[in-house]
Amino acid sequence: MGEEDGRFFLSQMIEVLGYIQSKGVVHRDLKLENILVDDNMNLKVADFGFATYKKINKLQSYRGTMTYMAPEIKEGKTYDGKQIDVFSTGVILFIIV
Repeated sequence: MGEEDGRFFLSQMIEVLGYIQSKGVVHRDLKLENILVDDNMNLKVADFGFATYKKINKLQSYRGTMTYMAPEIKEGKTYDGKQIDVFSTGVILFIIV
């Protein structure tokens, strides 16, 4: 996509993460397949099947897609769901740029 489109994508993802996290929710399975794009390049995040709102800063369950997953999940450590969503967003950005 290139840097300019990557910045546009990232700014929207930051808004999405800010919104869902302000509601006390974490997605835990952010990946390209869960991001929908309309005709105006507006993003919609889909598939909240692994999302949670309980104890989001001290999660332990193994959730997500391996290639987008933060190391602490793979290692079976307690993790902060907000940080996990940011990590996955970084992986997505790396892929598209």
